[in-house]
Amino acid sequence: MRDQASPAETLRTALAGLLEDLPPKAAAQAVDRLIANYRGTTPTGAPVLRDRADVSAYAAYRMPATFEAARSALDALAAAAPSDWSPAGHTDIGGGTGAATWAVNATWPGGRPVTVLDWAEPALALGREIATANPDLAPVRWQRARIGAALDVPSAALVTVSYVLGELTADDRAAVVDAAARAATDAVVVVEPGTPDGYARVLDARARLIDAGFRVAAPCPHSDACPIAPGEDWCHFSVRVARSSLHRQVKGGSLAYEDEKFSYVAAVRPAAVPAEPSPGRVVRKPQIRKGMVLLDLCDAAGAPRRETVTKRHGALYREARDTPWGAPWPPAGT
Repeated sequence: MRDQASPAETLRTALAGLLEDLPPKAAAQAVDRLIANYRGTTPTGAPVLRDRADVSAYAAYRMPATFEAARSALDALAAAAPSDWSPAGHTDIGGGTGAATWAVNATWPGGRPVTVLDWAEPALALGREIATANPDLAPVRWQRARIGAALDVPSAALVTVSYVLGELTADDRAAVVDAAARAATDAVVVVEPGTPDGYARVLDARARLIDAGFRVAAPCPHSDACPIAPGEDWCHFSVRVARSSLHRQVKGGSLAYEDEKFSYVAAVRPAAVPAEPSPGRVVRKPQIRKGMVLLDLCDAAGAPRRETVTKRHGALYREARDTPWGAPWPPAGT
């Protein structure tokens, strides 16, 4: 008997047929325009996804990457939270076609009340259609709402704000993060592209959440000020994503994967989720040299540092060789 497909596999299958009725040239043009919009620095004041063609192209091209980035952030939250904690409900702000909703389901399997809020009706319609492939997502409520200062966010244990802050003005960004903090009984997770601007937005959200009484569970080992000076560097991570045929068509090349860079913060209400952040976090890709591994870390002392692990460290050296960018350090039990 075949094992039940994972949410990631189910999502890939559900996305595979989206472009059957959309000519390849039209799909590529839609993707090019969407990339230009998402990389722009001027908020649109309106949904970027305008019609079925836009939404289909976006979902096929970007949804796997946003899913994997959100899942990485949620996995870090799950690792810091008590092992018996899972969100009893979920609200996804700016959720579009539902990547973060799928990611929550991948991290904590099972059905739960979920509300996806987005201002693009075509995105919500396609998200609803794709979700029929996953029985756990049957209870999801897909609700149209303008993402901005007047947003009414339903209360839920977990509120996610994923890849949407860059579309908003500074005032709307602040209002949305504050609304997420008010609505979340347990935790808030914010995910943005792993660019200097995306990191700056995450840093602002992190500060607002701390001011609202939350504590950082990941990626930071502390809730003090970030030691990275904006403009000099930025904190981001990477996750590998399988490329679809549309990826290869638009970007060229033959690689079967690409690396999605993202920044995030996962914050909790301490009384609801007594999370234990990792003592350190690998904040750059580990450098493996002959007989040694160089790890760039952020630790509970609140300052970046480099640790050199050599063969003389025995088992710890073997752990270091297998430790990916973004992982906790040192490993549990060492």
